[in-house]
Amino acid sequence: MRRLRSSKFRPFIRETTLDVKDLICPVFVDETISEPFEINSMPGYFRHPLETVADEASSILELGIPAVILFGIPEKKDETGSHACGDDDVVQKAVRAIKQQVGDDLIVMTDLCLCEYTSHGHCGIVNEKQEILNDPTLEILAKTAVSHTRAGADIVAPSGMMDGMVGAIRRALDDNDFKDIPIMSYAAKYCSAFYGPFREAAGSGYAFGDRASYQMDPGNADEALREVALDIEEGADIIMVKPALPYLDIIYRVKKKFKMPTAAYHVSGEYAMIKAAAQNGWLDERGVVYESLISIKRAGADMILTYFAKDMARELNSE
Repeated sequence: MRRLRSSKFRPFIRETTLDVKDLICPVFVDETISEPFEINSMPGYFRHPLETVADEASSILELGIPAVILFGIPEKKDETGSHACGDDDVVQKAVRAIKQQVGDDLIVMTDLCLCEYTSHGHCGIVNEKQEILNDPTLEILAKTAVSHTRAGADIVAPSGMMDGMVGAIRRALDDNDFKDIPIMSYAAKYCSAFYGPFREAAGSGYAFGDRASYQMDPGNADEALREVALDIEEGADIIMVKPALPYLDIIYRVKKKFKMPTAAYHVSGEYAMIKAAAQNGWLDERGVVYESLISIKRAGADMILTYFAKDMARELNSE
């Protein structure tokens, strides 16, 4: 076996490759700030104001990354997340600004969830008993999807794990003459401890309870296949597994069974752990990031949402 492991032959026989076109770069846009703000728990990553978000998108495009996904931090929050679905809300403004500057050269995806917009931080409407109301939430998610698309979004990505969300969004898009807009569903999203830094980044920490009633139990694998099957039946065009590294087995099983375009979300906690270890000199950041992302591709992901997208793109472009 050693004969083909020399530096001369290794690239020639490599089974799995990582390309800049595999990457999706998350972007946080915050309408409460006037200049980029570094996220404390995600060193080197920033919230961007509306005034500069298009410049950030341009810099991502220049690296050859084909897509961004936008997360909004609104100026105002309320019990029902009503500032998620207005035509002049933060993500809608960001989409228009980006499209005006870069046109259709960059795929603009938008995250569809209410946790950044609700005063309680949950992904849906709640009642007086602090229970998540699944069906009333669907109406707001559908309105949000239409408003994002009207602003120019290329793909909408529902992430709240509400039952029936894909179907509700598909119907709303079709009814508003947006039949060609794909849906990338967070189909198997686990109730994970790896989301902590994101909650700081997006201002989406919850005021009570947890998200176990609508996100998946980390011990369940067969359930993920049922979740994915339901979303495909409702009209999902791309399905996603989140987080990535602790759930490589799920990515593998989903891709093998459904053979659908499959995304994996290399989440904030995964980013923060690598950054912290590298800053302490315990790990080589460059090597660990590459090894992590190639393992996600090897498991079956076609595309990877990662906070390392820009760093990895620079490395790949320099090869």
